[in-house]
Amino acid sequence: MFKKYNKVLKEDYEKWYAEHESDREETAKDPMRLKFHLMPKTGWLNDPNGLCQFHGTYHIYYQYTPFEPTGELKLWGHYTTKDFISYIDEGPVLFPDSEFDAHGVYSGSAFVKGDTIHYFYTGNIKCFDRDDYDYINSGRGSNTIHVASKDGYHFSEKDLLMTTDDYPEDMSCHVRDPKIIRRGDDYYMVQGARDIDSHGLILMFHSKDLSHWEYFDRIVPKEPFGYMWECPDLFELDGQMMLITCPQGVEPKGIDYQNVHQCTAVKMDYDFENKSYEICDNSEFQQLDRGFDFYAPQTFEDEKGRRILIGWMGIPDADYTNPTVEHGWQHALTIPRELHIKDGRIIQRPIKEMEQMRKGELICTFSEQGRMESNLKLYEAEVRFRHCADMVLTLKEGVTLSYDSGLLTLDLGDFGEGRTTRCAALDELKDLRIFADTTSLEIFVNGGEEVFTTRVYSSQGKLSIDGDCSGTMKIYCLRPLEIGERE
Repeated sequence: MFKKYNKVLKEDYEKWYAEHESDREETAKDPMRLKFHLMPKTGWLNDPNGLCQFHGTYHIYYQYTPFEPTGELKLWGHYTTKDFISYIDEGPVLFPDSEFDAHGVYSGSAFVKGDTIHYFYTGNIKCFDRDDYDYINSGRGSNTIHVASKDGYHFSEKDLLMTTDDYPEDMSCHVRDPKIIRRGDDYYMVQGARDIDSHGLILMFHSKDLSHWEYFDRIVPKEPFGYMWECPDLFELDGQMMLITCPQGVEPKGIDYQNVHQCTAVKMDYDFENKSYEICDNSEFQQLDRGFDFYAPQTFEDEKGRRILIGWMGIPDADYTNPTVEHGWQHALTIPRELHIKDGRIIQRPIKEMEQMRKGELICTFSEQGRMESNLKLYEAEVRFRHCADMVLTLKEGVTLSYDSGLLTLDLGDFGEGRTTRCAALDELKDLRIFADTTSLEIFVNGGEEVFTTRVYSSQGKLSIDGDCSGTMKIYCLRPLEIGERE
């Protein structure tokens, strides 16, 4: 049926979709399904793509394998919303149906210009005519493709902009994930890359019209930092240019870089006119998330001027698992987060619209002598500390967040399916904002200066706090997202 290295047309998908109604019905019964996160009906979801707001509607595209939970072949799925509470599942919109993307419609982005949305993505090709291909320096094609839309639903013909032959000669076959930034009348495209010596970097291309592109420059760290940089995003935030990227192959260092692949942010001062830049030392790269399941985020600026980030609540090549695979689905997107700069670092806060999902409020006061406890499974909690020398906060049965001697530790106990502990160093613990879904946690620390995102599989609700600490906790029940289908 769904073959990984054959073209897939829209008609193929529609036929297979009709044949899998019983699978969707069974998956919908899974108690591990999330309530306030976007996820696939069945199959696999990964990178958010093409994020934008156009004429008041937010468009959220994503990497999608519709009928199997292992990510065999990539399409672009599509959700829309006007308020981040009610969504429409628009179904897949981009298929691997051409000679230059037949092995996957890989990640990309959207750029709104006037009355048109321009999309740029990587078309994946693998060659199978020789046994000695390593698919790093040989046997792979990474094509940069452009399509346009006047409404976000209907797309122009695919336009092949660049192939592997158009990238610098010292690059491997791994160049992907285009994202656009505008400066005056000029457009610049950043792409993640791996050179032939397995050093990660960013390639930059220039255009005057979004159609014709030429190589412009490269951004490299002061010292090697991983073998591949995926999903680059170059943007200005509160007057400071920032680069988000996902370096692969960074070695663990103490409590840092504990995941198989990383997601980082770093300050940049790029002079587009003189083609020069300053980038911080590797020690100043910020980990965007301290949890187990966060990768490939993408940001966009909405019509209110907010810089919003959505990430993949998952990660490639991890040695831990998701039992949802047994029910025919895997992964989700994070809740949307608004970004700002504080002390030269990105802070992440849940977008304001998340407050509309609250139903009911419980306010608890805790002190050195008194403790509180709740059995909620699905909740938002806001904790503000007047004093905290140490504490243990139980988030779900058997799952804790503890603070002691300046170290904040998330421990999934027996409920991580291979996930264990992750930590962040803090000068002090001032506040927490926690979103607990059926099988996920998103924890925002000290106003979003640190974040932990993870899947977790404790089925029993428990929320309690203990330790040498005092303060208040507000607890909210949360209503699920409203998700419909286009008629």
